[in-house]
Amino acid sequence: MNKLKLIQTLKEKADLTRDESAEIVKIFFNEIEEAFIKGDRVEIRGLWSFFMKEYEPYLGRNPKTGEQVEIPAKRLPFFKCGKELKDRVDY
Repeated sequence: MNKLKLIQTLKEKADLTRDESAEIVKIFFNEIEEAFIKGDRVEIRGLWSFFMKEYEPYLGRNPKTGEQVEIPAKRLPFFKCGKELKDRVDY
């Protein structure tokens, strides 16, 4: 499923206009994005959770030249599947 399919499904099931559905989806994803920027955990119980993992800087190696390269610190969202979703998918 992609964003357009989600908008279409919301439109049909909630009896909304396409613009209303698109605005709801936009608000939903923008709020998740804002939470990530602040470093907050995003959780929908039983479905999934995302949290930010912080990685320290380290020395890596360029695979072509073998030269050592400093990899800067970074923060990345980490996904964890909820138990209920895991049970439904693993039938």
